[in-house]
Amino acid sequence: MHISLRHRLAGGVIAAIACLASAPAMAQSSDETGLWSVYNEALTGAKYVDLTHTITPDIPVWAGFASPRFAPAKAGKDLEGYAAKGDTFEFDKHGFGATDYHLPTDQLGTQLDPPAHWAPEYPAIDELPATYAVRPLVVISIVDQVEENPNYALQVSDIEAWENENGRIPEGSVVFVRSDWSKRWPDPELASLKEFPQVGLDALKFLHEERNILFHGHEPLDTDSTPTLEGEYWLMHNGYAQAEGVANLDKVPATGCLVSIGYPKFGGGLGGYARYVGICPPDWQYGVTIGPDDAPLPKSDKPLHFDEAAGMRVR
Repeated sequence: MHISLRHRLAGGVIAAIACLASAPAMAQSSDETGLWSVYNEALTGAKYVDLTHTITPDIPVWAGFASPRFAPAKAGKDLEGYAAKGDTFEFDKHGFGATDYHLPTDQLGTQLDPPAHWAPEYPAIDELPATYAVRPLVVISIVDQVEENPNYALQVSDIEAWENENGRIPEGSVVFVRSDWSKRWPDPELASLKEFPQVGLDALKFLHEERNILFHGHEPLDTDSTPTLEGEYWLMHNGYAQAEGVANLDKVPATGCLVSIGYPKFGGGLGGYARYVGICPPDWQYGVTIGPDDAPLPKSDKPLHFDEAAGMRVR
């Protein structure tokens, strides 16, 4: 099933690109220009699955960092006839609202770690190339192993077993390791666990040096539980990025999907709050499709308001 899923989505994209390459540019109609046909033929009917945790004030955070705090934004200076310095911007009074986010670290929730996180001689988040945008997605499950051993680490043998069933991991792909650890999110205890699903150093070396992947991702907030964080150390000091805190990997198949990768472009940033979205074949059982409610977005009968107890805006 997984191989056929991969072939349906990848085949549609490849066919569209091949069609473009074989047709004279002047003969293309406006709806076939450039890569628009790839979108029309392969992506408009796809299923989109969010693989990202929402950042809130109560998410699990490593003990070395403080928790985030949200508050309504206030005027930073006097705005004559509009707002005084220190006034909270309000919908009724000013026509808009805004939020003051106090984010004490760039290591929050679902992340993209650039290699500069550990090795400043390598690229920071704003120096990652624009090619970190859309890639083939591979999902390797270690759920069964973790049920037996909560501290289990992905092994090369697990990767080889995956390839025996699904085929060779595509070069340049993103490999997410499913453990279902994130199903307990946002339990604050997750940030203090000494044992959690890992990605072993040998497995990381195999994925990067033998399969030439772009980067890997995992559900926990660290790569491994070794005393020296050996896997993360090796990745960063060899110029590799990684994803952490990935969610909903039980909602995407082992093969057949693409992943879109988004993150803020902080100058000199050593980490990034990331948004990963799986783009899966139209007949996949999970996800949402592009539709008329995308724009304009639907109106809610419950307006957002700031809830002091929650520390954020809620409906």
